[in-house]
Amino acid sequence: MKVETTGLTGVLVIEPVVHRDHRGFFLETWRADRYAEAGLPVGFVQDNHSRSARGTLRGLHYQIEEVQGKLVWCAAGEIFDVAVDLRRGSPTYGRWAAAILSEKDHRQLWIPPGCAHGFYVLSEIADVVYKCTAPYAPAHERVIRWDDPDLAIAWPLVGGAPVVSPRDAGGLAFRDAPACG
Repeated sequence: MKVETTGLTGVLVIEPVVHRDHRGFFLETWRADRYAEAGLPVGFVQDNHSRSARGTLRGLHYQIEEVQGKLVWCAAGEIFDVAVDLRRGSPTYGRWAAAILSEKDHRQLWIPPGCAHGFYVLSEIADVVYKCTAPYAPAHERVIRWDDPDLAIAWPLVGGAPVVSPRDAGGLAFRDAPACG
């Protein structure tokens, strides 16, 4: 597999080896020894799968305690996937990195604990799958507004405002959001 760094400390884009033939394809989405060699933790405790329609934006989500690392990929469709560094003392605190993840190339984004996560659906439908290093803890979850001007994330919006949940629409401003760590 190929591992690329991003502009954020510890955030990685992973391109697994895809074996294709006339029947379709095969790939390993996770293999503990290979991912450990790339610096990812082995102890995932929860897998999640969401399906969203074109124009849906989910995020920016994170937990202030029981912080989660996430290994994210798009099993069907295409998304613009974003990580925001919220780790107190990090040299990239308050910055963001993004990657296009799609079923075509099977790339993954590793988002280390202490980062917020969000994505925007570019295709008609997208199935997003991710592994987490800590369980979901609703009491500790926080949301930062996707359109916060201090973050200035360059979302590739198509056709106007994105579809967001009421919880995401009411997210905190970055400057008011508690940091991690």
